[in-house]
Amino acid sequence: MRSKGFDGMVCSIAGVLAAIGDRWGLLILRDLFFGISRYDDFRLSSGVTNATLSNRLKHLEANGLIERQLYQSNPPRYEYLLTQKGRDVAPVLAMLAELGDRWDVSGATEPPLMFVNRKSGAPVRWMPIDQNTDEQLSTSDVMFKEGPGADDLVRWRLSYAESSDVVGDKLAAQSRAASKPTKR
Repeated sequence: MRSKGFDGMVCSIAGVLAAIGDRWGLLILRDLFFGISRYDDFRLSSGVTNATLSNRLKHLEANGLIERQLYQSNPPRYEYLLTQKGRDVAPVLAMLAELGDRWDVSGATEPPLMFVNRKSGAPVRWMPIDQNTDEQLSTSDVMFKEGPGADDLVRWRLSYAESSDVVGDKLAAQSRAASKPTKR
């Protein structure tokens, strides 16, 4: 049974997920960031089936994340390139990689992929930054707040999350609990 789409949902996260499509869409975008741009190379990189790859490429193109460019005319063959909208996904992929490393899901003894500063070669970490002060924030410093485009469902979600700060409160409480000495 196919799940319901995100049409009509006032949620930026749902909209991005709908544009990407699924896990295969993310892996195709990953490969495009590596410079892979041709159909057979996508197949080789991920093991995706022809039908799935063809469908996902069409989906990503229809949603403006990639564009096709003819590189051979007889027979016609295309390569796929990231659009600006597609390049906007880079931090999401980097954050997923960091999370995967933290959870040790790759099965490798060390991170299989590192993000480094092109100029210095130093490792890069992705984290929230205060837009006014450029201060680096921890997850517990961030809270949810109603935006100007919020609808009734968004407001309901926020009201459910006690003062729109359930993530920060829970993380702060966990941190305090972890730092407290245990009674013996």
